[in-house]
Amino acid sequence: MGFTTSDDAGVYRLNDTQALVATADFITPPVDDPVLFGQLAAANALSDVYAMGGQPLFCLNLVGFPSDKLGPEILSGIIAGAHSKITEAGAALLGGHTTEDEEPKFGLSVTGMVHPERIWRNVGAQPGDALLLTKPIGSGVLFNANLKGWVSTDAFQECLTQLVVLNKVAAETLAGFRVHACTDVTGFGLAGHGFELAKGSGVSLEMRLDALPVLREAREMYQRGVTTGVNTANRSMVGGSIRFPESTSAKDREIVFDPQTSGGLLVTLPDTEAESALKALHAAGVADASRIGTVREFETAHLIFG
Repeated sequence: MGFTTSDDAGVYRLNDTQALVATADFITPPVDDPVLFGQLAAANALSDVYAMGGQPLFCLNLVGFPSDKLGPEILSGIIAGAHSKITEAGAALLGGHTTEDEEPKFGLSVTGMVHPERIWRNVGAQPGDALLLTKPIGSGVLFNANLKGWVSTDAFQECLTQLVVLNKVAAETLAGFRVHACTDVTGFGLAGHGFELAKGSGVSLEMRLDALPVLREAREMYQRGVTTGVNTANRSMVGGSIRFPESTSAKDREIVFDPQTSGGLLVTLPDTEAESALKALHAAGVADASRIGTVREFETAHLIFG
């Protein structure tokens, strides 16, 4: 597979019908609750295997922990939260490694399985494909706004509820369709991950701003002046290969650069299968899955918003 297109995980072929999918990811705490932190970190790490079309098999904990500042019950809570998501994924927790750190960090090394001929990559999108997104965006700005006390309790809880949802059901549902390209939307935001997919495929992604599923109050937070430390880097990553209508508001521009934790799957598949895929996703409980655009022959930019 190589390293040229920044796929979400590595793949090691075992034989004609089996290949291992390997990935690792860890994060700092976006919330104070240890169990919830563990759940978020685990869902985030497991997502890369689902984005490759794989099924998680086993995980190892990756832990940095300030034992002189926080008690063992905090660490136990983090691992318990992660274990609940690993179990939900049908995988096993085999152990891991802990080091002393000034700030808590937690994540997983995840190994999964995939058929070598059914690997999903973040390249392969074809002109005419439909572009689907399975979770709403906007968690990055909501986390920062929550520190200011600006987000309503209900909106922030809705955000957390979305983030702990595994991409398991979405991936299993989409496996019944002809997925041409897939990636999960995480730290680089919709624009960054969409740019990688479009550039690697040699196409343009034409997306409708009004079709994007966005977490409640996220746009409002950008309008109030909240942002994240990653938005600027994500914008630089895309460079000049993005187009917006001149009338696009700042909040609508910024939301596409918003970094996600445990975001959804960004998928391209034949236009003829898009409606059926969305119906199947909604029936399976992936309620926010949306068609956000269409893949076009490369035009003036890899990302074109309208």
